[in-house]
Amino acid sequence: MSVWAPNSQILYREFYQNQRDQKQQLWNNGRCLQKSCGYFGFDRMNQKWKKNTVRRDWRVEALWPDLSRPSTLEMEPINDCDQLDQILLRAQELSQPILIDWMAAWCRKCIYLKPKLEKLAAEYDTKMKFYYVDVNKVPQGLVKRGNITKMPTIQLWKDGEMKEEVIGGHKAWLVIEEVRQMIQKFV
Repeated sequence: MSVWAPNSQILYREFYQNQRDQKQQLWNNGRCLQKSCGYFGFDRMNQKWKKNTVRRDWRVEALWPDLSRPSTLEMEPINDCDQLDQILLRAQELSQPILIDWMAAWCRKCIYLKPKLEKLAAEYDTKMKFYYVDVNKVPQGLVKRGNITKMPTIQLWKDGEMKEEVIGGHKAWLVIEEVRQMIQKFV
């Protein structure tokens, strides 16, 4: 900080900026704890200028994601009817719903939707399992069993039967919101 400044605002700004930076306690061992915000004002009762300080507590969760859990989980493929039966039986024993994404490798919307569903799978990791079926690589009997006419189709199965479905021909974020609402009904 220089003593002589052509503009008093520069001197004021430098002095109080340094002083404020020293008083702010933002980081402590990787956690954001609190911040002190100060400003000058005129106190009419005491007839003098004073500095007011306001403390704000910040939440750490707003700044860092939870790194103890994965951010995405790869969906498991279903390749035939027998595997689907085994998955449905296991889900019925655990009384957990499962979500099946019926997709095709050539479908652009299916390709865009898959990573978003994998993020959703990480969110609901302990509550349900997520699977996908590539309709071009499986027997047509499996596709008929799912009653698939359009792609991508996301179905929620519980107790061995299909309960609800979302046909995702529109924007991926809208489809994910519809899927999230569908999951909330059955989880």
